Amino acid sequence: MKKSYNFIIILLLVLFSANSFAQIAEDAEASSGNRNKPEKLEWLKDAGFGMFIHFGMDSQLGVVISHSLVGASDDYKNRFFNELPKTFNPSEFDAYKIATLAKLAGMKYIVFTTKHHSGFCMWNTKTTDFNIMNTPYGKDLLKEYVEGVRKAGLKVGLYYSPEDFLFMEKHGMEIRRKKQVFTDEQKAAFDDYVTRQCTELMTNYGPIDVMFIDGKPKDVAKKVFWDLQPDLLITRGAISTPEQKLSSVASDKPWESCVTLGTQWQYKPYDDELKTPGQVIKMLIEVRSKGGSLLMNLGPRPDGSMSITEEDYLRNIAAWYFVNHEAVDSVRPWIVTNEDNIWFSKKKDKNTVYAYITDMPNWKRGSRKSFVIGSVEATRDTKISVLGHNGRVSEYQPDNDPTPRFEQTENGLKISVERAQRMYNNAKWPNPIVVKLENVKPSCVPPVVKTVDVKEVNGEMIVTGKLVDNGGSNNLMAGVEYKEDAGFVEDLYHTEWGRTDFIPVNKEGNFEIKVPGLAKGASYQFKAIVKHPKLVVKGEMISSYYK
Repeated sequence: MKKSYNFIIILLLVLFSANSFAQIAEDAEASSGNRNKPEKLEWLKDAGFGMFIHFGMDSQLGVVISHSLVGASDDYKNRFFNELPKTFNPSEFDAYKIATLAKLAGMKYIVFTTKHHSGFCMWNTKTTDFNIMNTPYGKDLLKEYVEGVRKAGLKVGLYYSPEDFLFMEKHGMEIRRKKQVFTDEQKAAFDDYVTRQCTELMTNYGPIDVMFIDGKPKDVAKKVFWDLQPDLLITRGAISTPEQKLSSVASDKPWESCVTLGTQWQYKPYDDELKTPGQVIKMLIEVRSKGGSLLMNLGPRPDGSMSITEEDYLRNIAAWYFVNHEAVDSVRPWIVTNEDNIWFSKKKDKNTVYAYITDMPNWKRGSRKSFVIGSVEATRDTKISVLGHNGRVSEYQPDNDPTPRFEQTENGLKISVERAQRMYNNAKWPNPIVVKLENVKPSCVPPVVKTVDVKEVNGEMIVTGKLVDNGGSNNLMAGVEYKEDAGFVEDLYHTEWGRTDFIPVNKEGNFEIKVPGLAKGASYQFKAIVKHPKLVVKGEMISSYYK
């Protein structure tokens, strides 16, 4: 009983520290009122994985969804608003089929674009003629989506943008995303328009589970949504929703990261830089290790069907999830997110830790590897297993013993495991192996470090850090991790971090470190890090331009 009590105290201290100094970028309008119920937020933390569907009539052109209207000529706008609807016919859209595959891949909910910034509505609305009913399709696509997702047993999510380019055009406003100014008359008309649309969404399709509000202003939409459906979970508009990036630190607060499979939200017919299925799985692991939910986006083809590439990607992810589902569902952050290429999560309400062994694509079936984990300590009741495998049999290798083993050493918990399960015919399995460690405890209370500032001094980039809590150890060294900021969409494709040498931390816990070898004229990302005798702890990320 005493061991269990101590374990809980350590975890509470760790989570409190991580939450107190986490710098997850909050939606600017989230502070205007959050009526999300605690049980709905807890559900999101348990769920951890969802599908985003961006789909609009401009998918026929394969261009960026809606945004091509910003700065467009009168001729372009006229043809967009009046001609494109005449050829939009998503007759192959099958929400049940998509949702069934999403469920197999471990996704618990789907979020569908009811109306993006262009103003085109994918439902039978009375508020505008610019909608799905006035196309060759001529049916309420949103109704079919809701019914299909419910039938598959997933939670129904909607995306809605109050921002509306056609509304701007009709009310004599320039179509723009930034610095849009309403007259009192325009604002009154806009609020009425949004209210009527949101009322339709909340009254015509039964209970909705999740809402993602994009664009500004959000307040009217939020009020209508929560007034009509108090049990609704609103993500963007109420909680942190980093876009095209992941949180740099773990948090015990719910958050949701939305990411595209390629570089574009909507269907792009060619020349897109797609993430590999392995990259998506690793992103999912990182998000779950940090306590968040990954909302992975797909863009149906103009006829509504899923591309073969997207389907193949989901099936690859589904194979990994089928093996490792318990390390994705209902997990929480461990005392550290990762130790180099081994990431961690903890089972909710249990002393079970999952170690995701990543970046080992050439690990041959039947071969054994050993790792030392600094953050985990065994107890007399500790058990070890590899998810998906019984630890007894390796096919066609009768003399091989695939039994997982562990040994507590001075440097940490040494684990020895095999990749023994046969998943592909060629005996290769490039995806991460997950080791389950039951009845374990934290080896220490980790230190807490904060990235304070980045500045250029005499032509050199200097990162300032602060040791907020030493975790009970005076034997600490500080350093910096850094990489070039590749850009809003491209950053997730470039994940290799450099690392400076470590230096001692002074008694006050402050340190300054020069980062060498940077190229001028580029933006970089920096994280202060602290080396503890058992592990390395990282602070939040700061971006800075090197002149």
